[in-house]
Amino acid sequence: MDINMERPNILLITTDQQRFDTINALGNKKIFTPHLNWMADEGITFNRCYSACPVCMPARATIMTGKEAYTHGLTGNNNDYLPMRDHITFPKLLTENGYQTRAEGKLHFYPMRATYGIEHADLPMDYFNEMRKYGKHSTRRHGVGENEVEPFINTENEADSLTHWIVDKSIDFIENRDPTRPFFLWTSFTKPHSPLDPNLSFWEIYNGIEMPEPAMGDWSADMDTAPLGFYKPTFQLNNIWRMSKAQKQQIKRAYYACISQVDYNLGLLFARLRELNLLENTWIIFTSDHGDLLGDHNMCAKTNFLEGSSHVPLLIKPPAEFGSSNPGYAGLQCGKITTLADIMPTILSICGISFHGQLDGNDLLRYMEDGDEKEFYGNCENKYFAVIDKQFKYMWTWYGGEELLFDLENDPLERQNLADLTEYNPVKEKLMGKMVENMKKTSPQLTEGNKPLAGEKINSHRDISRFPGFNTTLFPRDSFH
Repeated sequence: MDINMERPNILLITTDQQRFDTINALGNKKIFTPHLNWMADEGITFNRCYSACPVCMPARATIMTGKEAYTHGLTGNNNDYLPMRDHITFPKLLTENGYQTRAEGKLHFYPMRATYGIEHADLPMDYFNEMRKYGKHSTRRHGVGENEVEPFINTENEADSLTHWIVDKSIDFIENRDPTRPFFLWTSFTKPHSPLDPNLSFWEIYNGIEMPEPAMGDWSADMDTAPLGFYKPTFQLNNIWRMSKAQKQQIKRAYYACISQVDYNLGLLFARLRELNLLENTWIIFTSDHGDLLGDHNMCAKTNFLEGSSHVPLLIKPPAEFGSSNPGYAGLQCGKITTLADIMPTILSICGISFHGQLDGNDLLRYMEDGDEKEFYGNCENKYFAVIDKQFKYMWTWYGGEELLFDLENDPLERQNLADLTEYNPVKEKLMGKMVENMKKTSPQLTEGNKPLAGEKINSHRDISRFPGFNTTLFPRDSFH
């Protein structure tokens, strides 16, 4: 038998902007996610996975390279630096080692058509180009931007949605792949990133279900005294802080509906894998590039290191054969800190491919059993920084040097800011010191001695608003998604 026939297949599934607490089996009884529940029940859940640069392009570069943004150099959504041109990607290594590699859906690389080692990719632009032939257009043509939080219900057939198209293309690949080679397939959804436009049937399944309330803290309830440096992305992208409780309920309902629509389509993909007997030799990994604050602390979107923004789901479902010989993996939950940088070394280890270069990530299957727990260091846009250990999270922003300190063990919703409490000074100073040491390696221009260098303080949302709410002619093409 060809050795390739014995090597495992890899299915990597990513969503865009899905926060950590949106899987029913992991405690959220307000959301419908039966197929993600199946993954959690049959596989491993990593409960403390973080995105170390919670915006799309840097996070995806981290997945590809196994290096955090502060190492590979891309810390924001821009095209000024191409980290995957200068670093080895795991799809390149898989391709070189005999794997057939394919991506379906959103990659968000630059240049847009670059695949950095993936043999072929079908992108959302291909879907929209096809739909235009039938007189259908993207949401922008309907006056809906890509960072608004207002719900817009899609009345088209679900089978015509981009979410469904991504799974159709994925199924087409596994049905017509080269059977003499193992495969790597990256199925990459654009949802639940806004626009929040689920198909009507998925909106309706949430009729009568009251959504969870956004988290609110002693430091965030009053916008006149809140540390506005952490609010800059929210002020630029939407008006969530102005909305009523009822409006925020509708926003979350649409967000959950988008996730349920993704989950429904995952069921189609998983069913086809089972029909083709591919579950016996396929590892399935599910995660997201970053989260969405979704009204928490009067914020929306991402960029900072609050839980809703940077804490993401991470599930690993072993092959059926592997799981049967390792029954302890079914339903296992790992509480150690992990990051998106762990995906590359984990996949390479599963595939038996050696890589001797420097990586920031760990092989998760070994790390969860044997390794000491690592600390988390975050840097987004060289403006937002964070350190997380087993118990505490320290956040600092260049905008005025504002600080947040949370005891995650006792305050997982980040309601009480401990940064100004004298009794927590030792904890704050310790974590700030670690943050500065990391900054010296990656952003030395932002440090002076043992302290970070702060910039201008933000005093009002009017100081930084990029455009007034909906996309307008002032900024018709949204590049911040």
